[in-house]
Amino acid sequence: MESGNVPEQPESISPLDETEQPVSVTTIILHLAQDIVETIVISLVIFFIVNTGVGRVRIESISMEPTLFGGELVIVNKLASFLIDYQRGDVIIFNYPLNPSEQYIKRIIGLPGNTVTIQRGRVSINGVVLDEPYIMAPPDYSGSWTVPKDSYFVLGDNRNRSSDSHIWGMLPVKKVVGKAIFIYYPFDQMGIIRGRPQAAQAHSLP
Repeated sequence: MESGNVPEQPESISPLDETEQPVSVTTIILHLAQDIVETIVISLVIFFIVNTGVGRVRIESISMEPTLFGGELVIVNKLASFLIDYQRGDVIIFNYPLNPSEQYIKRIIGLPGNTVTIQRGRVSINGVVLDEPYIMAPPDYSGSWTVPKDSYFVLGDNRNRSSDSHIWGMLPVKKVVGKAIFIYYPFDQMGIIRGRPQAAQAHSLP
């Protein structure tokens, strides 16, 4: 007596399309070369974007001590000029006005329209004394300067060992390269560059 079970059917296998040809070694090499070229191009584009927007500098002088010391490596935001307005207290990299082939690093103290007065070891803006806990020592010089349009008055934190605006004058805004934002070497000093001056309890300079 025949069983009611349906007999097993062999697995269906599609025959190989005889028109298909194996991929040649030349084709594989061409595809590989294309992938490599695309990777290189993308890497170069990314490098260009990063290198355009971010700079790296090595501190070579003592003019910004105790905030920055010789040998430290610093990251610079070169897009800051386009993205934000610089503020008093920002540490900036700029082309030295008297020799554009040299780059200096200083702190912005006076903004356009400000009157900067240095007297009795204290710095004031429009008659209001600044509280500057980041400086090495009070300045041992005096003077008064009015900052013109499109310029900054910059000073080093090591006030008495710095070539800055109190010696050579105002810094044109167009000379600014970028804002120093981060110390990345040595590792034990790694961190954001801070130190924005505040009015010293709003006291006026006597």
